[in-house]
Amino acid sequence: MIRNYIKTAFRNLLKNKGFTAINILGLALGLATCLLIVFYVFDELSYDRYNTKADRIYRLNNNIKFGGNEGSYSESPAPTAVALKSDFPEIEDVTRFRQRGGNQVKKGNQNIQEDNMVYADPAIFNVFTLPMSDGNPSTALKETHSVVITEKMALKYFNSTKAVGKVLTFNDTALYKVTGVIKDIPKQSHFTFDFFISMPSLTESKDDSWFSNNFDTYILFRPGVDYKKFEAKFPEFIRKHAEAQLQGILRMTFAKLEQTGNYFRFSLIPLLKIHLESKTKYDMGSKGDIKIVYIFSAIAIFILLIACVNFMNLSTARSANRAKEVGVRKVLGSPRKYLIAQFLTESVMVTLAGAIIAVFVAWAFLPLFNQVSAKELTVTPQIIGWLVPVMITFIIVVGCIAGSYPALFLSGFQPIEVLKGKLASGFKGGMFRNSLVVFQFSISIFLIIGTVVIYNQLKYIQSKDLGYDRDHVLIVNQVWTLGNKAKTFKQEIKQLAGVKSVTLTGYLPTSGYNNNSSLFKDPVLDAKRAIQSAIWNVDEDYIPTLGIKMKSGRNFSIDMKTDTSAIIINEAAAQLLGFSNPLNQILYLPMDSKASIMRPFHIVGVIKDFNFKSLKENVTPLVLFDSEDTGSLSIRINSTDIPSLLAQVKSKWKSMSPNLQFNYSFMDEDFDNNYRTEQRIGQIAISFTSLAIVIACLGLFGLAAFAAEQRTKEIGIRKVLGASMSTIVGMLSKDFLLLVLIAICIASPFAWWAMHKWLEDFAYHQNFQWWIVIVAGLGAVLIAFVTISFQSIKAALTNPVKSLRSE
Repeated sequence: MIRNYIKTAFRNLLKNKGFTAINILGLALGLATCLLIVFYVFDELSYDRYNTKADRIYRLNNNIKFGGNEGSYSESPAPTAVALKSDFPEIEDVTRFRQRGGNQVKKGNQNIQEDNMVYADPAIFNVFTLPMSDGNPSTALKETHSVVITEKMALKYFNSTKAVGKVLTFNDTALYKVTGVIKDIPKQSHFTFDFFISMPSLTESKDDSWFSNNFDTYILFRPGVDYKKFEAKFPEFIRKHAEAQLQGILRMTFAKLEQTGNYFRFSLIPLLKIHLESKTKYDMGSKGDIKIVYIFSAIAIFILLIACVNFMNLSTARSANRAKEVGVRKVLGSPRKYLIAQFLTESVMVTLAGAIIAVFVAWAFLPLFNQVSAKELTVTPQIIGWLVPVMITFIIVVGCIAGSYPALFLSGFQPIEVLKGKLASGFKGGMFRNSLVVFQFSISIFLIIGTVVIYNQLKYIQSKDLGYDRDHVLIVNQVWTLGNKAKTFKQEIKQLAGVKSVTLTGYLPTSGYNNNSSLFKDPVLDAKRAIQSAIWNVDEDYIPTLGIKMKSGRNFSIDMKTDTSAIIINEAAAQLLGFSNPLNQILYLPMDSKASIMRPFHIVGVIKDFNFKSLKENVTPLVLFDSEDTGSLSIRINSTDIPSLLAQVKSKWKSMSPNLQFNYSFMDEDFDNNYRTEQRIGQIAISFTSLAIVIACLGLFGLAAFAAEQRTKEIGIRKVLGASMSTIVGMLSKDFLLLVLIAICIASPFAWWAMHKWLEDFAYHQNFQWWIVIVAGLGAVLIAFVTISFQSIKAALTNPVKSLRSE
């Protein structure tokens, strides 16, 4: 019996090749797209899950409001870790990370720049799951000048994973002994360091200041601890350990500090939420965004729904043509249950074919998807483990739902009525089908509007006046490795033809360098008369090289010896300070973490605000100091022959340090890299929206063909009576276009709300423009009309003799 069902179903599907192909293609495209997005979402949600104790690991966040600035930071004070473990028996262990940038590592006669370095406490191997293939994790990072490296680095520098006892040379001077080799850290980790340097090697790790925040602190709780309840203990903990220092600096308690509107608080974030949900500043590694996961998940569901709606729509549309078949079968004695089984078999077979094709399509396009999304997704046994049951469930559920209408509705007809032709047919009677068309085009229009808004915002970011000129600026990185030759290198580059100006500093709007401190209006510290500001060390060439505009006052000058105690502030700092005229006013900077020494600085200039952070943040106070920093060299180019100039710069570098790597970038490219995630989202959104439209049009094409087929005789009569082709095309198109217009009215408010929420993440963004809805609506109408017109014109051109000859 089952074999007979399958054979009959196969014949029926072959008999209607066009509708079968549309059904299978729509399902395959929708399901393949859904699978790719599911792989992406699965990867994002799997971050840090390789840690066997992941459910008990939390990072300490530092929430500070002081001097007009408010923010949450991933870094906390150095003594916090020891104090936490000492005070709370609920804590099993605590470990810290401290990022200090990369180092040049010697390999043969070459020095290779390695940036994936971090200082780490010995407890790291008890908190995180970092399997050690060589060495002893309990002692690996206890000694000074020791380092643990990944297997990838061991192979790179020693051609073997057995590297314990060997020595690495950093920056041509410092020797570090390899005391452990760990397995490469999975890509799905919020930190992916290759070098873990022992924390005892860092003098700063022993600092007892509670108001200098530089360490990422991770807590491993004992089983059963409720971290939310534990957070309630932090205020007393902070008062116990830090209040004496606060009174020494500001001469007030934490209670008094909060009365001034300021605060200093700790909070916790679970390890498994860091990658997607952390909103703190200075997070390690690249962060994901839970909103993007939600958006992509919604897109996957929408596209799959569109594909399923197509299948259901075409199945119900074609069912009317099979009414006589049902009538004949029932007259010949076929029970209703056999008819139901026959229709469901056909539906499940189509779904099975679409699912099989979808798996191969997803697998074929996975490399391209990886390239666009910057992922390294692979089909692992773990994925196959949940994919197979999900696909089987999908095939059964979708097949049964799509086949339920013809199976249950048609099989219930009385054969005498069916054979007399009393069964209503035609497009106009299909209210259910019309609702499904509106539903799928509402989704398509929603995606079109969302894609246009995202694309528009990305264009806005690329074209916005940032307050500095990022074009034609070459950046030579790690200039600090030249040591005392850095200034000489700057002067030699300055002499090259095609170089307009040069500045020596690592503090650039695109570099990610950060250094915050509090400045006070009085030498006697008062929280009410302070500002929290970014502190950048620059030289006299910084402002002209970056094209930053002065609002008042002057730039630093090499001829002004007093400029060593001069500062330049931005408009945001000037506004927060409240001076009617900031020029020549005095600000005091604490010269140590306990503010025991206060140094006065006088304001010589005010620069116009420029975006030195992400456009997702407002411009905050910035203070420039005329002080040395050799992080990088920025060169403003005034030459069309960039390759030649680049070769000259490289030659100068090699002449000063032949064994050091020459690393460079361009500021406009660095800026674009900061928004690479948004650009990828835009590309993926455009691709998926296009697929959604294609799938929706496939269904519309099938319904238009069905409508034309149902009205063949009507069209023939109208043509005989003199109807023009345009009249017939309009008659067949207007019902569908009305449904698209209804979809526009439904989708637009939802799209406006969703995109308004997305734009809120950007401090600088374009408002939702009314023309976007019009463009999306006209686009949807045009696409629908073109799709329908193909079948309408074909029907209008048909010879009426052929359609009426049976009459």
